[in-house]
Amino acid sequence: MSATFLVVPQWQGSGSARAMRLVDGTDHIRGDLPSSSTTVVEVPPGAGSDLGTSVHRLSAVQRVRDEVRAVLHDTRSSSADPVVLVGGDCGAVLAGVEHANRGDDLAVLWFDAHGDLNTPDSSPSGAFNGMVLRTLLGDGPDVVAPSVPLRPERVVLVGARALDEGESAYLDGSPVRLLPADADAAAVAAAVTATDAGGLWVHVDLDVLDPAEFTGVGEPEPFGMTVAGLVDAIGAARRERPLVGASLTGFAPASAQVASDDMPAVLRIVGALTRPVASTSGAR
Repeated sequence: MSATFLVVPQWQGSGSARAMRLVDGTDHIRGDLPSSSTTVVEVPPGAGSDLGTSVHRLSAVQRVRDEVRAVLHDTRSSSADPVVLVGGDCGAVLAGVEHANRGDDLAVLWFDAHGDLNTPDSSPSGAFNGMVLRTLLGDGPDVVAPSVPLRPERVVLVGARALDEGESAYLDGSPVRLLPADADAAAVAAAVTATDAGGLWVHVDLDVLDPAEFTGVGEPEPFGMTVAGLVDAIGAARRERPLVGASLTGFAPASAQVASDDMPAVLRIVGALTRPVASTSGAR
């Protein structure tokens, strides 16, 4: 399968003191992507403003969303290949998921150590990174709200093990499917199939991985997925529904040596997102 890569080195959505490492991380990944099918999206150098809200740097998040929208419009008019967005923080994916869900028939498989399910009112930090999935579900800041929100019954969240109180409360009353980090590939595939959606977006925040296997993230959480388990789960999900897009975010290496040590794992994940797979008989 061919893919078009958009590199979006957004850092403004992160609440981590190490947020600028996300710029270095995206640059390391970009260096291993095919240049002929890779576009770097301009990200403002400054932090931006909160636009009178409780969400830090929201103006920069909005500007990046608009830039990615414009690039996607041009890219999709000339290519039918799935788009793989490479961030940066998770907020870099807003326009990609929105674009893929224009027909309201999208399943989203979200691998993340965190829920990303806060609202501006429930967020303890004010960092947009913790609100991205909830925004895509229609409950985020108005200025970055998607034109067509995701349906919660078509969202599968895997590996989230550091949930805020508001996120846990939301999940208790929501049809969003939550799977643990040790869920096997068959369970992930079954959850995707149960969404009854026609297409699939796979999002990977690298902090879903266990710190014993992968260290280059800003907010590591113990008891995460193995690289092999993540790769297998992506492959199983893609056999159930056609991939229409994907995102890979959260690479924040502390040094060039850490980046070098972690890049083989990153490239295995990129491969899982882009290599051809054979659909099962139940795929639509």
